[in-house]
Amino acid sequence: MSLTDRENRLIAAARIQAAKEPDEFSASFAEARTITRHHAKSFYFSSIALPEYKKRAAYAIYAFCRYADDLIDRAVAEGRDLTHAEEQLGKLLDELYAGDARQPWSPAFWLTVEQFAIPRDYFTDLIRGVLMDRGPVRIADWEGLHRYCYHVASVVGLMMSKIFELSDPAAQEQAIEMGVAMQLTNILRDVKEDYANNRIYLPATELAEYSCTEGQIAQGRFDANFRRLMEFQIARAREYYARAVPGIAKLADDGSQLTVWIMSTVYAGILDELDKRGANCFQGRVHVSTPRKLLLLVKAWWSWRRQRKGRA
Repeated sequence: MSLTDRENRLIAAARIQAAKEPDEFSASFAEARTITRHHAKSFYFSSIALPEYKKRAAYAIYAFCRYADDLIDRAVAEGRDLTHAEEQLGKLLDELYAGDARQPWSPAFWLTVEQFAIPRDYFTDLIRGVLMDRGPVRIADWEGLHRYCYHVASVVGLMMSKIFELSDPAAQEQAIEMGVAMQLTNILRDVKEDYANNRIYLPATELAEYSCTEGQIAQGRFDANFRRLMEFQIARAREYYARAVPGIAKLADDGSQLTVWIMSTVYAGILDELDKRGANCFQGRVHVSTPRKLLLLVKAWWSWRRQRKGRA
């Protein structure tokens, strides 16, 4: 009797868990873990609930995302043509999927995309998003902002949905919505910092609708109009978190569901911190402290438990 794709992936996972892979894979996964721990602290914190083989797979995916971001950053800093950088990343993907790449984390990446059948198209879409983020950024309308959020965040959610074993393809839409929610949260947290890098992600049509201007962002001038704009954006982000919730139940019940609850709860905590400031994004970058993250972890656990009981 032939094995299903899922059974084959689980067999591969069991071999990884048993540490039977060559030293090359052990070192590669360790490198990916180090990159994630250093550069993606909230995600690393949230991954506590995952089985070890899924943690390592998620870290391998993040290592590529970080590498792509850094490569484009270097090209911009050195004044090089971004078309060449895009070609470099395309060639790297070819090598990664063939198992021929020579980055320290590449064996871990290759094993992960093979084990979890992650489509290459997701990474191509991510590269497009990374390129959208370079140079002066101005976004015309919500359609443009939603497209940007998809390319830089939702595609990562789709990658992770493969690792977290999403059982219903229709629930991919919820993975996309979770990515939008989290990227919107980042944007609202970083309005001041992004402007310092010549980036404005708030749509021009919505700035105009609330009688706000680019000059106002440049001055860091927070008034009643900007508060209303921010309150609208915060409510929108929370709506996307809520819309994504039904999809969590479609993930594997092995810590994958709980991990997404933790991630979404911790990220949504940034919106709570903004609320405490009266939505003033110009007072300095808000963050969720470690004690607060621990409280949010408990909150996420209770939310997950309630959802499971509701399905029982």
